[in-house]
Amino acid sequence: MSPVAPALTFAPELLLQAQGIRVAFFDVDGVLTDGGLYIGEAGETLKRFNTLDGHGLKLLQRAGITPAVITGRDSPALRVRLKALGISHVHYGTEDKRPAAEQTLQALGLEWAQAAAIGDDWPDLPVMQRCAFAGAPAHAHAEALARADYVTKARGGAGAAREFCDLLLVASGRYVDLLQEALR
Repeated sequence: MSPVAPALTFAPELLLQAQGIRVAFFDVDGVLTDGGLYIGEAGETLKRFNTLDGHGLKLLQRAGITPAVITGRDSPALRVRLKALGISHVHYGTEDKRPAAEQTLQALGLEWAQAAAIGDDWPDLPVMQRCAFAGAPAHAHAEALARADYVTKARGGAGAAREFCDLLLVASGRYVDLLQEALR
């Protein structure tokens, strides 16, 4: 089978900036979800996740980039979803996200220069500004948009995380190989 030409393209300067990433930090509400909170009558929080985003997180793992989640909330639905995706570096109920990111970096033996992050609001800014590469979903708060190296076309919970993953995969040089494997 001949090599596949990917349909995705990213600006060369973005790909250069995103090279060497070994860990990617993801916020949940507004990034992996649409940011809405669905509260059941018993008080339980329900979340809607996008399967495109989930597959992107799995692809990152296959490419040797560790996805890590740092979220200000905690819920059974979130724990079930992250467990199903095999994401082991997770910090739940964390409002001060920088120390959580530093703990993950230390556990992985990595530095900020090897990290990327995608976030949508003020609690994500300390991590976004320290990482080598930062992203924000299209509907993010103005301060997150201003600090992002890349703003996704998709909204949070609607493929923004997948778009960010795809960019990191292309920058890592693994996207075409993974695509080729999928086509076999």
